[in-house]
Amino acid sequence: MGSTNGVEVTGPPHDRFDEILTQDALELVADLHRRYEDRRQELLAARTRRQAEISAGADLDFLPETRAIREDPDWRVAPPAPGITDRRVEITGPTDRKMTINALNSGAKVWLADFEDANTPLWENMVGGQLNLRDALDRAIDFTAPGGKSYALKDDAELATIVVRPRGWHLDEKHILVDGRRVAGGIVDFALYFFHCARRQLDKGKGPYFYLPKMESHLEARLWNDIFRTAQDHLGIPQGTIRATVLIETIPAALEMEEILYELREHSAGLNAGRWDYLFSIIKVHRTRGRSFLLPERNAVTMTAPFMRAYTELLVSTCHRRGAFAIGGMAAFIPSRRDPEVNELALAKVRDDKARESGDGFDGSWVAHPDLVPVAGEVFDGVLGDRPNQLDRQRPDVEVTAADLLSVGTAGGGITENGLRANIDVALRYLTAWLGGNGAVAIHNLMEDAATAEISRSQVWQWLHNGVILDDGPAVTRDLVERIIAEQEDAIRADAGDAFDEALFAQAKELFTTVALADDYADFLTLPAYESMP
Repeated sequence: MGSTNGVEVTGPPHDRFDEILTQDALELVADLHRRYEDRRQELLAARTRRQAEISAGADLDFLPETRAIREDPDWRVAPPAPGITDRRVEITGPTDRKMTINALNSGAKVWLADFEDANTPLWENMVGGQLNLRDALDRAIDFTAPGGKSYALKDDAELATIVVRPRGWHLDEKHILVDGRRVAGGIVDFALYFFHCARRQLDKGKGPYFYLPKMESHLEARLWNDIFRTAQDHLGIPQGTIRATVLIETIPAALEMEEILYELREHSAGLNAGRWDYLFSIIKVHRTRGRSFLLPERNAVTMTAPFMRAYTELLVSTCHRRGAFAIGGMAAFIPSRRDPEVNELALAKVRDDKARESGDGFDGSWVAHPDLVPVAGEVFDGVLGDRPNQLDRQRPDVEVTAADLLSVGTAGGGITENGLRANIDVALRYLTAWLGGNGAVAIHNLMEDAATAEISRSQVWQWLHNGVILDDGPAVTRDLVERIIAEQEDAIRADAGDAFDEALFAQAKELFTTVALADDYADFLTLPAYESMP
């Protein structure tokens, strides 16, 4: 699209993209990149060094050098911000036009507008999503489906508060270069939204709010905090206007929860228990550490497993001790109007999950579908009543050690051929959709995002490279995995019928086979996948 003042936009032009990719907005992108890109690269290198130490036998632990922060009883995060004082139900989803309207209308208190795991980072998705958010704030958004159904916003007072999730630190935006270098995807997503929508949100009595994914240390949180301070100065907005909720979805971050809150304390809105990516991280970090870190198949790992209980209870107690919100995990079930019996059983599981979270002290939780908003809301209403949150509920009874967080062997459950087959099936279906531009995919009555594919391929890799013998069959070998891939291809082809996309499936199959069977483990499946996209 052109180059100005060292900023080159290589993505193809689309209708109205010039309204987002303005010179002033790109100047903010460039300023943040020039100030902070070297630090981002240093922090990514630090991840690699720590992983090498763990693979060599080192154990994760709470940091001795930050003990004073953990033991200081006096510091607190900033008080709750307008529009996110009550977060009892939050809905998540990508920023396409239909989802934007449905999420804002859903009755949830918050919408996590996702540029990360529930989104495919196609150029048109990234910039088009920014347009949709701005249009929604201007009440200039509508949508008509191919069948003729129309979608429009309700009254402002009923709309969910927008909280944007930018991409993680490991992801680049290959279509924007500054001085010849790619810009971090997270900086692009943050800066474009902040530039165009911060004042729009303030005019509505709210503010520019964010969810920060995939962090692995408090130093990465410090980088975000410095970016926030620079951006607020850039637009002349008071310091502390931005608020951010950090997803604790990596095992290293779980051991630095308090420090992460401390680094972001003037901008902090709390922590979230990102359960699916957390499981992915446990597998990834300890993939070479043998059977003591071997997880059973995904559906066998529940939130009641002792190591997962330690994680969520530590999160609640840490947040409330510091005046921060604790937000629970995803209910990914998609209600079905065709099978009432299956629907009833699934909704009962959602209620049990939300009852556990609200009972533990969480201030709210996530759902993936508008029809689940009333279910989750009813459970949290029963605990909260007229109170907006549970910040006053301290958890002095909680004592969690590093060993508790790392007691993966307490998960229980086995590994069967059906479990192996399910991982392969879901990953292939998801990746086919992801490569086609859809990052939030309905598979077997669940709304799946990139964490699904990451867990699935990581478990296959871990079982293969640890010589796992299935409970009901042979050892997991390359031949067995390749045979099941071929069998699932036939099943997926039959399910899709005429809609089966040969080219996309072939690309997904090659990608999955490579990362699941390779000797060297790829840190993120989305990195090679992104490079294969236009």
